Amino acid sequence: MPVEDLPDPFASAFTTDEAGALEPTAPTKRRRWPIYLYSIAGLILVTLVWLVITAPLSRALEPLQDPAVRQLGKVPVHRLVEGVDAVAHFGAVSVEAKFQPILEANIVGVFNLYEAVRKHGVKRVVFASSNHVVGFYKQSERIDADDPVRPDGLYGVSKCFGENLSRFYFDRYGIETVCLRIGSSFPQVKDRRMLSTFLSYRDLVELVRCALFAPRPGHTIVFGVSDNPTKWWDNAKAAHLGYRPQDTSESQRERVESTVPPVPAGDPAGIYQGGPFVRTGPFDD
Repeated sequence: MPVEDLPDPFASAFTTDEAGALEPTAPTKRRRWPIYLYSIAGLILVTLVWLVITAPLSRALEPLQDPAVRQLGKVPVHRLVEGVDAVAHFGAVSVEAKFQPILEANIVGVFNLYEAVRKHGVKRVVFASSNHVVGFYKQSERIDADDPVRPDGLYGVSKCFGENLSRFYFDRYGIETVCLRIGSSFPQVKDRRMLSTFLSYRDLVELVRCALFAPRPGHTIVFGVSDNPTKWWDNAKAAHLGYRPQDTSESQRERVESTVPPVPAGDPAGIYQGGPFVRTGPFDD
C-alpha cells in the first residue's frame, strides 16, 4: 500500500495545555504502521521519542543500543528496513568534524541505507538534511530549494551528498524522498542567528508528519524552520507537503537581544547563514 494511502496516525497526536505548552494526547489503540525511525542525535531523538509515544510506529529506536547499527553497516540496515513502508533517517555526525567519521556515517552509511531501501522495496524516505548545505549564502539573502548548494563545511558537503543520492534513487528507482533542511531545532532560541533558523519541536513533528504522509511528494526539499519573522528560506516550492508551522522565534526575541551580544562586526559567523560552521575547522592541520 502506498504510504500516502495509509490513514494519518499523527492526527490529533498533540494538544496544548493552558500555558500553551505542547503535550501528547492520551494513548489510544491504533494500528501500528511500519515506519522506521532512526536517530542518534540527542535533541532530535527527543522529538522522535514523541513520535513513538503518540503515534503507532513500529520498530522505532530499538537499534540505538546496537553499535553496529549506529554505523549503518550493510547487514544491520538491511535487517532493519525489511518489511517497512517508510524510513525517517535522522542518524548522522551532525557537527563539523574530521572527514573520516563524517565519511563513514553521513556518506557510506546513507548509501547503505538507500541500497537497503531499494532492495527491500521501501517506498519513501524522510532524510534529515541541514541548513548547512547552503551555509555560505549571506544572511541578507533569501533563497529557495532551487538555488545552488553552498555548503559551509564537510558536514554540509555530506548532506549535499545525501540530497543528491536521494535524487538519484528517485529518478532511477522511484523511491520518494523528502529532504528536510533542518534549521536549529532546540527547546528555545539560544542566540541571534536562531531568531531566523529556529524550528520548534512541535513544528519538527509536524514537518516529519507531512513528509511521511503527503501524497506523491516525489523528490522534495523543504527548509525545516518555524514561522520566524526574519526569513532566509522560501518554502513555496514545498507547499504541496502541507507544512504549516505553528511556532515562532518572535516571542523569544526580547530575551535573546537583551542577554546575547551581537556577533562582532566582520565575524563570518554574523555574515553567513551557516553561522559558526563557516569558520569551524579544519581539524587535521
